[in-house]
Amino acid sequence: MHKPVSRAISVSSLALVACFASAAAAQEADSEAAGEIIVTANKRAENLQDVPISVSAVGGEALERGRTTQIDELVTKVPNLQLTSTVGENTPIFALRGVSLNDFSLNQSGPVATYYDEVYKGNFALLGIALFDQERVEVLRGPQGTLYGKNTTGGAVNLISRAPKLGVTEGYLNLGYGNYDRIDVNGAVNTPLGENAALRVAGTFARADGWFENVLPGLPDLASVREYGVRAALYFEPSETVDITLRAATSYQNPRNYGIFAQPEAVNRAGLERREIAANETSRRRARTYSLALTANIDLSDTLSLTSITSWDKGNLNFIEDTDGQGIALLEIPYSARANQIAQDLRLSSDFDGPFNFILGAYYNREKVFNASTFKIAQDVASGGDVDGNGVVNDADCAATTAGEACQFGNSFDQIKKSFAIYTDMSFELSETVALKGGLRFTRDTGRQPNFIAQQIGPSGAVLGVTIPTPAQPLSYGISDLSGKIGVDFQVAPDNLIYATYSRGFRAPSFNAQAFFDPSELNVAEAEEVDAFELGAKNQFADRAVTLNLAAFYYKYRNQQFINVDPATAAQTLLNIPRSRIWGGEAELTARPSDKVTLRGSIGVLDAKIQQGTVSGTNVAGNDLTNAPALTASAGIDATFYEGDIGTFSGTADIAYTASQFFDVVNTPRLEQEGYAVLSGFIRWESANGRFNASIWGKNLTNEFYFTSRVDLLAGFGFDYNHVAAPRTYGVTVGTTF
Repeated sequence: MHKPVSRAISVSSLALVACFASAAAAQEADSEAAGEIIVTANKRAENLQDVPISVSAVGGEALERGRTTQIDELVTKVPNLQLTSTVGENTPIFALRGVSLNDFSLNQSGPVATYYDEVYKGNFALLGIALFDQERVEVLRGPQGTLYGKNTTGGAVNLISRAPKLGVTEGYLNLGYGNYDRIDVNGAVNTPLGENAALRVAGTFARADGWFENVLPGLPDLASVREYGVRAALYFEPSETVDITLRAATSYQNPRNYGIFAQPEAVNRAGLERREIAANETSRRRARTYSLALTANIDLSDTLSLTSITSWDKGNLNFIEDTDGQGIALLEIPYSARANQIAQDLRLSSDFDGPFNFILGAYYNREKVFNASTFKIAQDVASGGDVDGNGVVNDADCAATTAGEACQFGNSFDQIKKSFAIYTDMSFELSETVALKGGLRFTRDTGRQPNFIAQQIGPSGAVLGVTIPTPAQPLSYGISDLSGKIGVDFQVAPDNLIYATYSRGFRAPSFNAQAFFDPSELNVAEAEEVDAFELGAKNQFADRAVTLNLAAFYYKYRNQQFINVDPATAAQTLLNIPRSRIWGGEAELTARPSDKVTLRGSIGVLDAKIQQGTVSGTNVAGNDLTNAPALTASAGIDATFYEGDIGTFSGTADIAYTASQFFDVVNTPRLEQEGYAVLSGFIRWESANGRFNASIWGKNLTNEFYFTSRVDLLAGFGFDYNHVAAPRTYGVTVGTTF
């Protein structure tokens, strides 16, 4: 339900807090303090203000000091960036400007691509722990394809880790303790290996009790933390024209899984507080990743350079979801995915003195996934599994069922996807103030889904039947696409850039992983496309003390892929929404009234509507797209309070507001998430010699309660499925550098 008065109060409060709160963390490096942030969004090192695309950048110091430990937390720092956490924390499903993945299956990859040091990570099982020892994070809005390895319709999130440094021995170590008995340890060491090589090793470790309190005696709380990650980077510079970096990383997570908030509370949560749960299934979530990447840069001449990025990734993700969120075995779903990926990106870049420059690249990616999941329905007497009334639940009950009680419905399959592309990005300077930009990409994507099995299984594990016959020929697709962009830049003044672009994005077809009950569920969704029109301006004023970046956009969105859950039968099909349109804009402001104070603010507006589409017999034309709030905003302040012999005291406060949104295309009124604001901040001390520091930090300080995903299962199972965001967390961190 929309509540205009509440929304007005929330927005007014946000405007008030903007006077003293900050959407970004503490001061960055010297270059940023001077109004410059260096990014590689265009595959070249450039000042953020010179890049004619809509990109937000968050520096590593800001991430570290603000205790941004999960990739999920980026949504509070970037306008028009949203996520759903249907498959758990640290495996986010990003939405950017209303372009989103509406599917929780572990075989999928979203329209907003995630890159680790320029290596595309598609499958959830490959993500692992990302945010430690970061140089910066870049979020690019709009279709990507002429510069980046994988063609995407929504955008890209680029995570860039700190690189080894030649001739420098340095490092740091941070120790933290917080509520829920959270312990954090992270650090890094950089050491030279002779004159031409260096090694950097970084790691992180975290453990915390669950915040979702389980009221069932003897059973642990849910939503805990238990993880570590290690990354090593070896840099070698054999000559002035060649440099090579080898990166290796591994991570492991095995916390207690997340909990489900089942509504209506009077039926499914009687007597429970908001962050209490009665969960009978409390298994650990297990995620393991391994990765290798070799990056080589070769200067072929003074004007031409060659870059090669070769990568290998392997990961697995396994967890059992207590889907009903109750102390009975009404609906529990084990999920499992194993993935491996190899990729090669090769590009030639020019650096001519003349008006013309280019990037020419070729990309190959092969991803193989094994996916398995099971619907375990009414596996005990309390949930109605005793079909024959003899007081026990066994295979005979499953054999006699009429609605799936006492049965397990499982499927498994392999999935092999290959993507090959040739891409180019070009620029031509018509004059000192006007430049034309353009690029093309040819993509050939293929996919197969062999070894599909769907079975009806009794409580004992015995196979009682086949629910969907294995296809005589595996489902497959093969598709070619030509996409690209064209634009013009106007350098109105040295610190004022205006740009206009048209770009087209493409996302390959997808296989439905949720086929359990009927052959009609075994399908392939069509490829989706986005035509994006954008007008932007990048401005700096007052000797670069004030930065204001603006962007306005209009999207034509065709064949958006989404998973539809029939609330009456729980049958799930992967569908396309034929046509939607999206328009909106962003504004990002940074002001430095003095060298001790930085004010920041951002706002994103969005209007995302379906123009044509039918779901379960319901016409959804005119409905809002999912994960597309009309307003996102943030504001804040970084301030240095004191500098003296005892050190420096500084602090940051930030607030992020998200307006109401839907998580389903039917726009079920009771499942609308109303607007909410999240307040966070920290106070930091640093010794006069810079070697020691300590901070007090807090996130979601007002303990805001809100949902990050919602699914209608009321008619079929008697509850609405909801994921809850983390509550108030706080703690202290001490650190040293050397």
